[in-house]
Amino acid sequence: MIKLTSEELKYMGLFERITGAAAKDCVIDDVSQSLVTFVVDRDKISEAIGKRGSKIKLLGKMLGKDVEVVAFSEDQVEMVKNALAPAKVQEVQIVEKNGKTIAIVYIDLENRNKAVGKGGRRIRNAKKIVRRHCGIEDIVISHEKLQGLEEAATR
Repeated sequence: MIKLTSEELKYMGLFERITGAAAKDCVIDDVSQSLVTFVVDRDKISEAIGKRGSKIKLLGKMLGKDVEVVAFSEDQVEMVKNALAPAKVQEVQIVEKNGKTIAIVYIDLENRNKAVGKGGRRIRNAKKIVRRHCGIEDIVISHEKLQGLEEAATR
C-alpha cells in the first residue's frame, strides 16, 4: 500500500481538478522540492497533459514547481522506462541481488542527462515510483550495455 504525505494528497486533488484525470500516485523530489511527478493510467496521459502541455504548465505555475506525468504500467520494464521518460531507454534488465530487485538500465550517453534530470531529481522520483508500484529497490544506469549489466548484477 502506498503511503502519501498530506502535501502529496493535496497536490493530487489539485491535479485532478485542473486536468480532469485521476492520479494513481504523486511523488515530490525529497532533495530539491522542485519537481512533482504524477502517475496516471496510460489512457489518461493526453487528458492530463492538455493541448501543448497547457494543463501541466498551469499546474506547475500554481504549485511553483516543475510537473511531470508518468504513464502507469503493470509491466516492470515498461514502468521503469516510463518513469525515466523523456530519456530513450535502450534496455532494462530486472535482476535479484541479495534479496533485492534492481533495474539495470542501459541508456546512451546522450540520454543519460535526461534520465537523471537536473540535480538528479528525475532519477530520485523514478526510483520512488518503481519502488512503490513494482517493488524495485534501485535503478542502476549504465551507458556500457554488457559491461554495465554484468557489473551491476555482481554488486
